Amino acid sequence: MLQEHPKYAFDYSVSDFHTGDSKSQWETRDGDVVKGQYTVVEPDGTLRTVEYTADDHNGFNAVVKRTEPKHPVPVHTAHHQLHHTVDYGHHHYEAPLYYNHLQ
Repeated sequence: MLQEHPKYAFDYSVSDFHTGDSKSQWETRDGDVVKGQYTVVEPDGTLRTVEYTADDHNGFNAVVKRTEPKHPVPVHTAHHQLHHTVDYGHHHYEAPLYYNHLQ
């Protein structure tokens, strides 16, 4: 019986100035070993990076790192629009962009 050896690699990134959406991901697989990383810029400007591995011996493991922004993100932008509507065909989703409840 022929054993298949799965192998792939992919990556993508999004950087949308209008919506503030900024993220990226890459992943590779060679046999039963998967390695990858994804990043996302959170509403407060913090960069969250998740590096992960998965294999038959160790299972799934992830390390999460947070990098504070070099410059603070202005809070006043949230006062004008608290929600952004995304249209995915016939489905509409609303997600809060940012809300500073401490003011």
